[in-house]
Amino acid sequence: MDSMKTLLTILVALSMLGVLGVLFAGMLGLVRGDGNAERSNMLMRWRVILQGVALALFALLLLLMRN
Repeated sequence: MDSMKTLLTILVALSMLGVLGVLFAGMLGLVRGDGNAERSNMLMRWRVILQGVALALFALLLLLMRN
């Protein structure tokens, strides 16, 4: 059970770093002003998906730590 908690902790951290990376990529595109709407929309979708994954993994980790 401890190895599962460790694995989930690592996966939560990686998913949060992924969200941060996608967020910075989107912000960098806005700062540069390249005006590529398709790329911005794709990055927004990936950010939302990664945030959902991070929240689901975090909820699962909390459930495991509760027991």
